[in-house]
Amino acid sequence: MRVGIVILPEHRWWAAEPLWRMAEEYGFDHAWTYDHVGWRSLVDKPWFDAVPTLTAAATVTSRIKLGTLVSSPNFRHPVHFAREVTALDDVSDGRFLLGLGSGSSGFDERVFGTEPLSTSDRVERFGEFTELLDSILTNDNVSSDGKYYSAVEARRSPGCVQTPRVPFVVAAEGTRAMRLAARFGNGWVTNGRGSGTEVTDEEAWWRSLRDNTERFEEVLRERGRVPGRVPRYLNADAGEVYSLSSVERFRDVLGRASELGFTDVIVHWPRTEAPFAGREAVLEEIASEVLPGLKEH
Repeated sequence: MRVGIVILPEHRWWAAEPLWRMAEEYGFDHAWTYDHVGWRSLVDKPWFDAVPTLTAAATVTSRIKLGTLVSSPNFRHPVHFAREVTALDDVSDGRFLLGLGSGSSGFDERVFGTEPLSTSDRVERFGEFTELLDSILTNDNVSSDGKYYSAVEARRSPGCVQTPRVPFVVAAEGTRAMRLAARFGNGWVTNGRGSGTEVTDEEAWWRSLRDNTERFEEVLRERGRVPGRVPRYLNADAGEVYSLSSVERFRDVLGRASELGFTDVIVHWPRTEAPFAGREAVLEEIASEVLPGLKEH
């Protein structure tokens, strides 16, 4: 089991830099940040862009993988984003993980004054976005004229450090998005929501995760892929209880996630207030008592 941690892009760099350094020193396998213009209850709070944040994080770390959780078509175009992805992979010397998702309705849409898309159209746009991004990152010269995006002789040079491109970790809850994850994904990430299962409490959330993993395995087999060879990432804080509320809670999450076949669990750096309100003392205890044991196995 590998463990990652999300550091929200809410701090000025003088305050954020120590967190990224500590994430590596604590022994986390990967560290992520959100890729939004603004996010939920924090929309009126300080917020910074994901790409320069991860670029800066890459310069103060050397081992830990770094990723977006997740980038979406809500405000990104594959042609320009391919350049940012290539640069991030280069600066990090091949440590970049590209989390991708269809995007949800919310501030990222409203702030641009655009009409919200239906869920079906959102998934359709995501498919076009992902396919074009994949094509640009793996081909020397790409032209495309799609419903949502166009490209005229887009170049990939110099290409990613990782070959054939950076790994795509695709967020998917519904079957259509899972098919995209099975086609393009080097990993799958889930919140355990939006799958048609009403999540009303903690146990319902775990049941939704079980249902999602079973459905994803079916989709992988349809695609001719071996389920056990595709990394599965769990957003552990999409449930009803914060994953770092206690060491015991964290151990329980790891155990239950492992039983469901997850290879990676992602938690959030504790904040002084919601969301993800917690104590850094718990994080330190987990880093000293739990994470080393995972490396031994």
